[in-house]
Amino acid sequence: MNSAGIRVSNLSHVFLRSGDQAGFVAVKFVDFEVRPNSFVSIVGPSGCGKTTLLRMMGGLLNPTRGEIYLGDSRVTRPDERASMVFQDVRLLPWRTVLSNVEFPLELQGVGKEIRRPKAIDLLDKMGLKKFATYYPHETSGGMKQRVGLARALVTEPQVLLMDEPFGALDAQTREIMQVELVKLRDITSKTIVFITHSIDEAIFLSDEVILMSASPATIKDRITIDLPHPRWKDEVRNSMQFLEYRKYLWNSLQEEIKVV
Repeated sequence: MNSAGIRVSNLSHVFLRSGDQAGFVAVKFVDFEVRPNSFVSIVGPSGCGKTTLLRMMGGLLNPTRGEIYLGDSRVTRPDERASMVFQDVRLLPWRTVLSNVEFPLELQGVGKEIRRPKAIDLLDKMGLKKFATYYPHETSGGMKQRVGLARALVTEPQVLLMDEPFGALDAQTREIMQVELVKLRDITSKTIVFITHSIDEAIFLSDEVILMSASPATIKDRITIDLPHPRWKDEVRNSMQFLEYRKYLWNSLQEEIKVV
């Protein structure tokens, strides 16, 4: 299955509040495209509207103005071609790891004889096959995130929309998950949009980084990340080019933090 591209056109969203006709402008006149099978990270100051933007891309929130296209189809509701991954993975505690991964296919009415081998195969790729019978409370934070990622992938989506999925992990586990995601991306044809507060994470993972302004969110800059693959080798993070990207993005982000 080929990946789908994403096109965001003149997008704005206003949260209306009682007694305030103007409302709160979260996202304002945003335009960008995400090429099929590319990895794009979105960074910006806290509260600038990154999650609001991602929710609109996933069809969970309708924009006040503008349009979003997934492939040739306008996004007006959740689309089975796109899966979302959140920081709070929200595994079902009464179901095993395997059963949690199977769950989206079960909701689609896919029979056990088809959904179970798919789920087992994904757990194997995630290094979790031997934990298939464990329950969420018996797993670590990193394992839960891998289960959540497997659950998002089991329906074979063309697009992954990820909202700070590694934000709650400790530093070591976070780096391990970054490497796992890069490897997974290299062996699957997925278009990935990734929200993060970490500049290093965005640079390491991405083909392009979109820098958002302070609220209301507009696009301040778009930076192509021209780093070699495979990305999981240590020399990538320690290269001068990586450090130059980091310096540029941090300086640009600081300008926005000052005005929050």
